Amino acid sequence: MQLIDPILQFHTELQQIRRDIHAHPELSFEEHRTSDVVARKLQEWGIPVIRGLGITGGVGIIKNGSSQRAIGLRADIDALPMQEFNTFPHASKNEGKMHACGHDGHTAMLLGAAHYLSQHKEFDGTVYVIFQPAEEGGGGAKRMMDDGLFEQCPVEAVFGMHNWPGAAVGSFGVTSGPMMASSNEFEVVVKGKGAHAAQPHKGIDPIMVAVQIAQSWQTIITRNKSPLDTAVLSITQIHAGSATNVIPDEASLIGTVRGFTTSVVDLLENRMRAIAEHTAAAFDASVEFSFKRNYPPLINHARETAFAVDVMRSIVGDERVDAQVEPTMGAEDFAFMLQAKPGCYVFLGNGDGEHRDMGHGLGPCNLHNPSYDFNDDLLPIGATYWVRLAEAYLKNTSP
Repeated sequence: MQLIDPILQFHTELQQIRRDIHAHPELSFEEHRTSDVVARKLQEWGIPVIRGLGITGGVGIIKNGSSQRAIGLRADIDALPMQEFNTFPHASKNEGKMHACGHDGHTAMLLGAAHYLSQHKEFDGTVYVIFQPAEEGGGGAKRMMDDGLFEQCPVEAVFGMHNWPGAAVGSFGVTSGPMMASSNEFEVVVKGKGAHAAQPHKGIDPIMVAVQIAQSWQTIITRNKSPLDTAVLSITQIHAGSATNVIPDEASLIGTVRGFTTSVVDLLENRMRAIAEHTAAAFDASVEFSFKRNYPPLINHARETAFAVDVMRSIVGDERVDAQVEPTMGAEDFAFMLQAKPGCYVFLGNGDGEHRDMGHGLGPCNLHNPSYDFNDDLLPIGATYWVRLAEAYLKNTSP
């Protein structure tokens, strides 16, 4: 690997920063301590900071030369509302909160890049290092944009990165076009008529209606959607009733819909609504249908993806870069930034968990798992990628 020597020498401090953030996780829009840590480090290194974008978000501004060109590098800083199983020294000190997705590592890698770029200004233009809150369901990317992120930081392109458990340490994965799915929530409340369970003919059973809707919805995936389009419709909650001898008035179905294109999500929403309403009507019941669109699909731009692939290969070699990685049905609010600016989002292999210190939990080292921990061996790799990406992008000629 062609890693940057000063970043390798800075590895120990980056690890300390990462583990400190891991030990003090904060949830969406509550990342006040984390934001303070980031701002303090940037200011120590002589980097001006914009704070308060997206409540707890911040941006470091690293300028050199006279070029008006600019690039944005983004890391997420929030944690998850879950209890950590690990007991090593840097395990979470905040009950019910955990960095189980590696945002602590993403933050440390971008700080490592910022430190190097501030000391070795081998570029002409501006690098905006974006520390974004509330990726885990809060839509922090859009909130920063709504607060004027790209007006105050006029980047030509923006790039993101996420660690990926199961992929070899130091390997990269990316694909042009759709790489992560849109995330959407639905809830259907079926309104029937309560009755004694021994006299069902005197009521309208909302549970039977809900069951019919649930079964019929799966035909949208198998009979309405093209087999060449990918989508997921998962009912994850069913709520109804309070006693064994009572037919309730209401039953609800809750879940998620995922897809790689807006047109597929439109199809699913429209068919779900029609099936729910007409099925309920067939049983003399009614429904209240709601569909909430959270994150759009994450779609990498072809030009920026090809550019990022060249940078990755220059660092880790051709054999460690998968430029046609399989997309995932997980979602990422970096998608909002890619709707506003060209750019690319990549995966960086986190390994299988062998890196975890004594005291880790018994579970696998997967994202959103209580035994997860970020692999600190990635810190100089990710920081080097950010630096080389920025330096190459801001050359005098267009990328």
